[in-house]
Amino acid sequence: MALGSGLSACRADGLTHWPVPAPPVPSDRQPLLWVALAAHLGPRTAAAAATTAPLVLEGASAPLQLLDAAGQRATGQRLALQWRAVPLAEPLRLQRLVAGPFPSFESADQVAAAWRLQGVAPVIAHPGDWEVWGPAGSPAPSGQVLRRVTITATHRIALQLPAGSGRAAVLLKGPIQIQAPGGLRWRDGVYAGPLRLQSDAYGSWTLVEQVPLERYLQGVVPHEIGAGAPAAALAAQAVLARTWALRNQHRFAVDGYHLCADTQCQVYGDPRHASASVRQAIQVTQGRVLSWQGQPIHAVYHASNGGMAAGFQESWGGAPLPYLRAFPDGPASYAAAYPVPLRSANGLASLLRSGGQAYGADHPRFRWQRSLDRAQISRALGASAAGLGELSQVRVIERGPSGRALALAFQGTKGQLVLRRDAIRRSLRQLPSTLFSVVPTAPGVWRFEGGGFGHGAGLSQAGAMDLARRGWSLQRILSHYYPGTTLEPWGSLSKGL
Repeated sequence: MALGSGLSACRADGLTHWPVPAPPVPSDRQPLLWVALAAHLGPRTAAAAATTAPLVLEGASAPLQLLDAAGQRATGQRLALQWRAVPLAEPLRLQRLVAGPFPSFESADQVAAAWRLQGVAPVIAHPGDWEVWGPAGSPAPSGQVLRRVTITATHRIALQLPAGSGRAAVLLKGPIQIQAPGGLRWRDGVYAGPLRLQSDAYGSWTLVEQVPLERYLQGVVPHEIGAGAPAAALAAQAVLARTWALRNQHRFAVDGYHLCADTQCQVYGDPRHASASVRQAIQVTQGRVLSWQGQPIHAVYHASNGGMAAGFQESWGGAPLPYLRAFPDGPASYAAAYPVPLRSANGLASLLRSGGQAYGADHPRFRWQRSLDRAQISRALGASAAGLGELSQVRVIERGPSGRALALAFQGTKGQLVLRRDAIRRSLRQLPSTLFSVVPTAPGVWRFEGGGFGHGAGLSQAGAMDLARRGWSLQRILSHYYPGTTLEPWGSLSKGL
């Protein structure tokens, strides 16, 4: 395991995780985000360090320059850093109470907020799934069953420059700064940096790019909505991606950086691939975010809402948000035909059968069907299905105003399991959304008939592209999906996120 960023090895009772310095707070003028290009790097155990493949860093068109926390330097077009297990002067004991796993950061954040009201200082972690960690001896938050984790570490995992040309191996001290004058080639992209290798809360390592916010958007917008979207839709996506990033900069605070580069955050790839239209969308909206009462909004978005937008509480629970509400996403005649709340089976069936007038109805998953049998469902549920016995019934027992399933019950010969909100899609990954009905079609087989792709709250990317093609402006699209919000410069908002 790795001790964070040059901290000395010591016995540290009361720690819940490996100590890691917090990432910087983005400034008003030019927010600088720390984005993890890769996390959980390195061997899981000290014994595996000697056999784990080196971490290879390659300059795209010029040599890389490394500088560790002790002032040691290295330069090379291709640097292969070896993993090494270094004994600690004294064992490090980590103790924590763990709530979770949770299907999303949003769900974990609600539990963390409730725990704070009890005087506990929890952290949200992502060792594999989202979890909330609290100090040993803390009272349990309401409705949560906690498990106790104790880890005694005797080694840290470090990186070293290999021996060569008469030189002994050089142990590096984190964090390790990486200057890449010609860019760092990483997986399928090239990243300008600057970059750094740093330890995380789990004793492993993370490759982080320090990227200005507007350049970050060049790597997000084309991956989230596609470079071929109409100009107003691209501009809307740029505003939302910017707003989301600033609102969520605390997401990986426990690991010492702001955001990840995958679907647990916003998908971030090589900014060089941004087309002229993407760059134009970012430029015309530069620095502007959506706000509510002086704060960046929860700027959630998704691929397709299936013709019916969801409220925030339908997707993740918690208090409703006035700018994220359920509504029929179509012209006036469509809205009149499918008023909310849409909780009846007949109303939902009619929507799923005849909702083609909705905005964004050309999305490939606007309507979908999935057939799952008993074995497929049991595999998807995993250990959670252990107490069910033989599965005999699957049914929706609660729906939200948009008609989405809030609770899906699985009845077996020995017991029942209920999945709620985002846990439904997290477990049954074959389902594109929770806007569905479910009917048995044969013994042990159920057909899910649904609409949309994603959680359904906020902007529907398919809907935004449709509206842009109809001539809607950026402001009109944003007001449609986030009513009551205002578009304003980031620097003008109140602080204290």
